[in-house]
Amino acid sequence: MLRFDGQRALVSGGGTGIGLACARALTEAGAIVTVLGRREAPLRAAVEAGAAADFIPADARAPPSLPTVTILVNAAGTAVSAPFLKTDDEAFRAALEANLMSAVALTRALLPAMLEARQGRVVNVASTAALKGYAYVAPYVAAKHALLGFTRALGLEVASRGVTVNCVCPGFTETPLLEESVARIGATTGRDPAAARAALAMGNPQGRLFTSEEVAEAVLFLCAAPGVNGAALPVSGGEV
Repeated sequence: MLRFDGQRALVSGGGTGIGLACARALTEAGAIVTVLGRREAPLRAAVEAGAAADFIPADARAPPSLPTVTILVNAAGTAVSAPFLKTDDEAFRAALEANLMSAVALTRALLPAMLEARQGRVVNVASTAALKGYAYVAPYVAAKHALLGFTRALGLEVASRGVTVNCVCPGFTETPLLEESVARIGATTGRDPAAARAALAMGNPQGRLFTSEEVAEAVLFLCAAPGVNGAALPVSGGEV
């Protein structure tokens, strides 16, 4: 079992979904985890449930003073769905802010201490949308591609200084974000939730949706692997 005893970690988007699963997995592996997000209630619940040691209610794009950590998991993000011709510039800006700039801001804040200590892991939660296209979510796909590009560039920049930067790229995963997708499919097509879920699962050759815990396992691997850097690790059942 991978262990991170005594290491400090920060997980953005750590109150729900993949971020919460990552926080819990790191805590169970011995790390001292801070969760960060805009909504205090789920963050507080995560701490009360033992998934994290403490929390910081804040927008990841403008972080306050942060603890020194050796592990940063950038799991904050969001997605909206619409045809491209019904998608305005603001939708693209919002997608980039939520999915790229939140990771940029937190990494900028925490990377100097990692470089000074010559020890650090940055794991960005991207998506299979960083590796291929999906219809009706052009801003999200563009932003996740940008996040992967940022990962690859920064990974090369810090490769000789004890820090690695990687992406995990999950397919459709059981999270609150997926619930929003199911609701949109239902509103657009009239499908019931079970049929909408089945439609999303069809993209996975394994014919299923993933769990947040599966993604967290991949994140922990990247946190432990000193020779993996600038990589995009799919959790996709073979879709990509």
